[in-house]
Amino acid sequence: MIGYLQGTLLSADEKGLILLTPGGVGYEVAAPTSVIAKLPGKGGDVALFVHTQVAEKAIDLYGFLDSDDLDLFRTLISIDKLGPKKAMAILSMFDAAHLREVAFREDVTTLSTVPGIGPKSAKQILWHLKDKVDKLQSVTAGAKSAAPQGPQGEYLDTLAGLKGLGYAEDEIRPMIIDVFDAEPDLDAAGAIRAVLKKINAARS
Repeated sequence: MIGYLQGTLLSADEKGLILLTPGGVGYEVAAPTSVIAKLPGKGGDVALFVHTQVAEKAIDLYGFLDSDDLDLFRTLISIDKLGPKKAMAILSMFDAAHLREVAFREDVTTLSTVPGIGPKSAKQILWHLKDKVDKLQSVTAGAKSAAPQGPQGEYLDTLAGLKGLGYAEDEIRPMIIDVFDAEPDLDAAGAIRAVLKKINAARS
């Protein structure tokens, strides 16, 4: 099985890339758009951690820039009826930290924004994925956690309150994490006030 490839980027599009190894072999590797966006230009050096999927009529390679993303991909495809294509679509929209948070909240609406995943499928995926949150948490070890160190109920209430005020989740989520990391004992009301101060300071 191929687990790692290093070589020269020959081409890339929204579905994947072709990597030429020093031995002269060009490998076609599928990759999420989050990986494609970070690739160098044509002719640049690329190193990928690879998952090899063997099917009856094909051998497919899925590439990631670090081993943590590869582990997350394997966690996703271990869920019943969630194949590599849907896993790639999910990872094109969510990083590990955000996906862990979506799973914890059982946020069907957010996961349903992934092309090809409707509300019914999202609910089933989250039901299975929540059982694997501990593994997702290990994937994000060493990076800022998906949720702050304070009480998770207060965090979720803060997020809901600010979204109710019209703020976009992508804008406020990092600020909420920073606020709770600095003051883990805050309640939701205090956290909302602290985030609003951050927003005002950033816009002034």
